[in-house]
Amino acid sequence: MRFLMTLNAGVREPDEALYAEMGRFVDEMSRAGVLIATGGLAMEGSHVTASGGKITVVDGPYPETKETIVSFAVIETASKDEAIEISRRFWAIQGDGEGDIRQVYGPE
Repeated sequence: MRFLMTLNAGVREPDEALYAEMGRFVDEMSRAGVLIATGGLAMEGSHVTASGGKITVVDGPYPETKETIVSFAVIETASKDEAIEISRRFWAIQGDGEGDIRQVYGPE
């Protein structure tokens, strides 16, 4: 099963210790074949809404930045419980913050 883990804005600023510990975690997950992809997202962007055939585009930044996704990881696990356990390990390194775990559907 593939899951998307997100990290929302409002977390602590990274420092050398965080980079080092997260680097070890990412390396471990990559070698184990669990980590499929990671990436960061710009705070700026455009929000697109489609309603009744009308498309509306609104450029950011957005007022609720704590809800803005700033980075993500795609992981492959045997179950949602395993994905949650990996997320627990991630947050033990990252510290305070919030994000989501969502199953990814699509070609395997």
